[in-house]
Amino acid sequence: MGYIEELRQKVGKMPLILVGAVVIIDDNNKVLLQERTHPHKVWGLPGGLMELAESTLETAKREVFEETGLSVEELKLLNIYSGQEFYTVAANGDPFYSVTAAYYTKHYSGQIEVNKDEGFTLAFFSKDNLPEKMVGSHRKFLQDYFALCENKT
Repeated sequence: MGYIEELRQKVGKMPLILVGAVVIIDDNNKVLLQERTHPHKVWGLPGGLMELAESTLETAKREVFEETGLSVEELKLLNIYSGQEFYTVAANGDPFYSVTAAYYTKHYSGQIEVNKDEGFTLAFFSKDNLPEKMVGSHRKFLQDYFALCENKT
């Protein structure tokens, strides 16, 4: 049993603040997305929740590797996202506020391998061809990332 599950046993349905990290992996102006198993059939960025004693950078690297089989390097911080707009109720009814460190990189290695416990498939998408069903906050992260890229040119 992980930290979040143990915490939930103690606090029940009380809202929690959960810290996590995601990574935007950019390959020739296409970003890697995962069709997630939870919530069902929704696309999102590779990432997840922080474990005890972990930094957000360590969380980002671990989660990407667990979910995609890829190792990521030279991560740059896009932003820290938090606040009322990041309130969520999980499919099981557990309420939480997320604090998410969103990173981006063009530097990765390894073979893409889907972790069937985490997702159905992994695919690269262009800015103009993002899936319709996406985790709402992840769509916001990508909008900010694409705006940043446009401002750099």
